[in-house]
Amino acid sequence: MTTTNQHKQRIGSRTIKALLQQIGFQVGRYKVRSVMRKLGLVCQQRQAFKVTTKRNERHQVQFNLLNQNFQPLFANEVWAGDITYIKTSQGWRYLAVVMDLFSRRIVGWSMAERMKADLVIQALQHAHVLRQPQYGCVFHSDRGSQYTSRAFAKKASQLKMRLSMSDMGCCYDNAVVERFFGSLKYEGLGHTTSMNESVVKQEITQFIHYYNFKRPHTANNGMSPLEYENSQIKVSCAAFQH
Repeated sequence: MTTTNQHKQRIGSRTIKALLQQIGFQVGRYKVRSVMRKLGLVCQQRQAFKVTTKRNERHQVQFNLLNQNFQPLFANEVWAGDITYIKTSQGWRYLAVVMDLFSRRIVGWSMAERMKADLVIQALQHAHVLRQPQYGCVFHSDRGSQYTSRAFAKKASQLKMRLSMSDMGCCYDNAVVERFFGSLKYEGLGHTTSMNESVVKQEITQFIHYYNFKRPHTANNGMSPLEYENSQIKVSCAAFQH
């Protein structure tokens, strides 16, 4: 199966079930587990990843507008972002992403050698150009110094966005983006630690495309982010016509 290679053979029974259902097989998770056991297929557990960003006490912190409500009603209503580290043959690189929480779609990302405010500004700018959100779109992040910097606050203001930040020391306030990083590192980049930066960027691009267009998500009723967004557009159009 093509998607097995896309997952680097690291998918579990829940994802396999959803992928099989997408192509017409009516199968439950119990059956998938049973077949996996017979074939000797074992899904390895992900490693826990360390916190990357650090707070600057002198920077201004924004209120938490989400309070772990990760299910906005519309696209481009609430975005979330975070930073993680990526190992390459040339040393560590830092990756910032922007996710639309409505569909879990990655709408912007940037990678750099240093973890400066420019890294998250570029990711936000990328997302804004792609999606063109209306006035007041919320951007949620942790309290890392990149996000609390004056430069990032200025860019968000220019883009007419509202900032929201996690409570101090609460990793669950940005858990959705953390899960994406886990999927990226485990399914997409598990074999790239000896590759150079340009190849790693290609791998990230390919995985984000797969994640957005094909990978099933429990929060999307088993649909990919793109499929979920399209399904909601169809529902909205049907309701409008009636």
